Amino acid sequence: LAGLIAALFAGAGAAAFAHGGPGGWHGRQGWHASADPATMQKRTEGMVRMMLADVNATPEQEQRIAQIVNATMIELRPLREQHLAARKEAMDLLSQPAIDRRALETIRARELAAADQVSRRITQSIADAAEVLNPEQRAKLAERMRSRFERRG
Repeated sequence: LAGLIAALFAGAGAAAFAHGGPGGWHGRQGWHASADPATMQKRTEGMVRMMLADVNATPEQEQRIAQIVNATMIELRPLREQHLAARKEAMDLLSQPAIDRRALETIRARELAAADQVSRRITQSIADAAEVLNPEQRAKLAERMRSRFERRG
C-alpha cells in the first residue's frame, strides 16, 4: 500500500509540489501540468482506480483513498507555493554579482523543514489509506508493487 500511495504522491503530489510549471516534463502535460484542485482531483481519482483495479477494491474504497490523497494535496498546496517562491528567491540570489551564502543557507534550511513536513503528512496519508483496504487487498497491492519495481530494475 505504501507503494501505491508513494506512486500517487510521486506522480501527483511531489511532482506538483516541485514542478509548478505549465509545460510538464519535456514539454508534456504531466501530473503537475495543472495545480488546479479540480484537475488534480480528477487525475487522482483515475490513478487510484488504475492502481486498485487488481485488488478488487470497492468503489467506496477507491473513493475514500482518492479523498485521502486529494485532501493531502490540498493541505500541501501552500508548501508547494512556498517551494516555488524559494526556488525563485534562490535563482535571484545566484544571479547577483556577489553570492550571499547566508541567504542561500536560510533558504536551504526552510526547504528542508518543508520537506520534512511534507514527508510527515504523506506518511500519515499512507497509514490512512492502508486502513481503507483489508489485509488481503493490501497483500495483493504490495505484490503488484513489488512486481512493478522488479521490472524497473
